[in-house]
Amino acid sequence: MSNNTGQRTAILVVLFALIMLLIIYSSNSGNEVFHYTALRGKSPHPPNLKKWGLKSGYLPVYGNKTLNSHCHQCVIITSSSHLLGSKLGSEIDQSECTIRMNDAPTTGYEADVGNKTTVRVVAHSSIYRVLKGPQEFVNKTPETILIFWGPPSKMQKSLLKILQRVSMSFPSMSAYVVSPVRMKQFDDLFRGETGKDREKSRSWLSTGWFTMVIAVELCDKVHVYGMVPPNYCSRRPQPGKMAYHYYEPKGPDECTTYIHNERSRKGNHHRFITEKKVFASWASLYNITFSHPAWD
Repeated sequence: MSNNTGQRTAILVVLFALIMLLIIYSSNSGNEVFHYTALRGKSPHPPNLKKWGLKSGYLPVYGNKTLNSHCHQCVIITSSSHLLGSKLGSEIDQSECTIRMNDAPTTGYEADVGNKTTVRVVAHSSIYRVLKGPQEFVNKTPETILIFWGPPSKMQKSLLKILQRVSMSFPSMSAYVVSPVRMKQFDDLFRGETGKDREKSRSWLSTGWFTMVIAVELCDKVHVYGMVPPNYCSRRPQPGKMAYHYYEPKGPDECTTYIHNERSRKGNHHRFITEKKVFASWASLYNITFSHPAWD
């Protein structure tokens, strides 16, 4: 009797092991697993972002406006706490065009990040936070252009209707959404530059990715304030802790956030460090410079 029990137990253990192997295999086959530390499969001739065309890429939220802006010299002001204490505000405000991201405020931080906003690029996940503060983000500088991005399924179902209502309340508001065609182009660009499929790799493009491409489309020269280089978080000795956002001093640490997102394979994550490697490869091609901190 004990022998039969032992045999049945052994059979169950073997069956359990086989089932687990099948689960692991099927999971891996459906989701690409790889290291992001190297840019493999990068095309030697990346697409010319200057030729993408603004008209078909960015659709008006309300009315029939066309995005046809152009600037000779632009600055991107990131949301990084590296800008705190920089006293760059007046320098930033003297720039021809200034580009900001999501719900990064200027009120209370003018001395370090300036006050001028020409373009604000906003993720679908930040729309409500931006719209909850119209005096800061919508009506503060009427000439500001708002560009909203997000998965077409989310944008077309409900978010676009909300944006349209807000646009009717603020007639001077100049707002656009990234078109479904352009959203696919952003995905294809990520695949072409990294050799990785965004969906299979369970990756989310960051607002920084969209902002950098939009800046290249709009501007002849781009200077980026506050973005760390791709090797920053791996330097020795390790950098001191810095808040991820300058307006959230008690928020998560910047490098902890970057490394966690870069290495995680479960769930969907931004690949911040990989994106920065791509930006580094674009620097000479599209006349992009970086400071605070400076890039090698």
